[in-house]
Amino acid sequence: MLLTLLVIAVALVGLMFWQGQKTPKLALDLAGGTTVTLTAEPTKPGAKIGDSEMTQAINIMRERVNGLGVSEAEVTKQGNNVIIVQVPGQGQERVVKTIGTTAKLEFRQVMVAEPVGAPQQPVPTPTPTPSGKTSGSPKPSGSATPTGKASTTPTPKGRALAHALTAPTPKPSGKASDKATPAPSATQSLTPEQQLQLQQQLQAQQQQQQAGAEDFTGVDPAVKAQFQKLTCTGTDIGQGQTLNAVKQSAVCARPDPKTHKSDYKFILAPAQISGEQVTKAQALPPDPQNGRVQWTVSLDLNGTAAKTFADFTSKAAALGENNTRNHFAIVLDGTVYSWPSVKEAITSGNAQIEGQFGQQEATDLANVLKYGALPLKFNQSSIESVSATLGKDQLTAGLTAGAIGLGLVVLYCLFYYRGLGFVAISSLVIAGTLTYESVVLLGKAIDFRMSLAGIAGAIVAIGITADSFVVFFERLRDEVREGRSLRTAVERGWHRARRTIIVADAVSFIAALLLYWFAIGGVKGFAFTLGLTTLIDVIVVFFFTKPLVTILARTKFFGGGHRWSGLDPSTLGTTKKRPGARPTSAKEA
Repeated sequence: MLLTLLVIAVALVGLMFWQGQKTPKLALDLAGGTTVTLTAEPTKPGAKIGDSEMTQAINIMRERVNGLGVSEAEVTKQGNNVIIVQVPGQGQERVVKTIGTTAKLEFRQVMVAEPVGAPQQPVPTPTPTPSGKTSGSPKPSGSATPTGKASTTPTPKGRALAHALTAPTPKPSGKASDKATPAPSATQSLTPEQQLQLQQQLQAQQQQQQAGAEDFTGVDPAVKAQFQKLTCTGTDIGQGQTLNAVKQSAVCARPDPKTHKSDYKFILAPAQISGEQVTKAQALPPDPQNGRVQWTVSLDLNGTAAKTFADFTSKAAALGENNTRNHFAIVLDGTVYSWPSVKEAITSGNAQIEGQFGQQEATDLANVLKYGALPLKFNQSSIESVSATLGKDQLTAGLTAGAIGLGLVVLYCLFYYRGLGFVAISSLVIAGTLTYESVVLLGKAIDFRMSLAGIAGAIVAIGITADSFVVFFERLRDEVREGRSLRTAVERGWHRARRTIIVADAVSFIAALLLYWFAIGGVKGFAFTLGLTTLIDVIVVFFFTKPLVTILARTKFFGGGHRWSGLDPSTLGTTKKRPGARPTSAKEA
């Protein structure tokens, strides 16, 4: 058991060095971070902000923070209309931006898409069709197929056109009839007149493609003028603006987090689906067996939105992915977050957004879709960077207090238990080592950050761990007082002590679990650390303390009852006799 514990400790150290994280991550009060003050505004002028709306907003913000994997963040209410968000660590602009957005989510058809800074070209007169309408110009990326799915040719548009909208890949059923059934064409859901119209539109688009211009047919002239003026830099990006849901809009793509510039601008049709109609969204990891070679975002819509979505995707898929108006823009607070193309008709209300997603990008998009719109509009009143100077002073004071407490425990163990006291000290060292390694690894795995409250939990755990040694040692000494040899006393004392140790640690762990479940903010850090150290205490007692005492019982120093071993018969109230004889208590003598 000692060897097993040694292998575990060494493996944890190796894992620390392998992942490149050698020190614990620190929370806001120790490492500094960002504090954002959000002021709520009523949705209607003159309306009051209710407590229920503020509570709902706080819960949504906490879910967003947890969804982004940030630990020890605090979201608290101040007054009637102010929310304070504290995010630990540096470089948390992405988190601050996500939790503070009002998340006015809309789905709109793309009418015109153009790279920012592209030269304006004259628009040729399109070939007239029976309906008098044309569609967007085809793009040079890929070609349409009879089933409405785009080819896999990479698009030259780069990041902005990296996503595609498709129905979920069905799992193979293993039936021969399923394999023999061809996929239905997207144009089969259209009437003959609509199919003829689409063919005529494609012919007109080919002519426009040769001229290299976008199709502004059906675009409001005022919106077109606004579109041509967009530079998509600075405040011109328009993040946070509220678009008119029933009118066309000229907007920019979500800016690059490094350059803070958008690479595309759009003219979008009126909103067809709102964020409230999204019932479920989640990021899905690559799964080659189910046809997912990269991260994707799964999206479920309610019944009303599913019908609207089915109608649009049936028509859009027939145009082919190389058509601008084949794309469906996901608009968040006035900017285009993603604009996937439609590969096929989606009639089930469940779709997958796929493309050049990383895990972080897929998770962010899923969180925006999943957690929905905030019930109130929030303005960022202030954003402040928090210094860790005060936290360091408090950390120094806390560590000093912990060192004094640990020192007193060590002195007591040496004074009262003598030789056995070194066993207790060694066990505390092992428990401290495992705790440190666990905190470091959890910081890398789940972004756990050590706060002042967490350090307090670790200090409290010193007493819990020492209490386990006291229970075992006292049971052991009781058995020696009854005249048993040390080897026998170790086994009988352990048998009686381990139940008490397990019960005591179980009570501490349950208390920590309930505290973590119901508490918020820094108290969660205290509860988490307390629960972690309680589990480590059980491991150390079973895998280190007891096996070590068993080995020491075979030595002459402890087995012979040396006066400094802590098992001296005279100290325990017994009279030492010849080896193997049952000692007599001092009172009986």
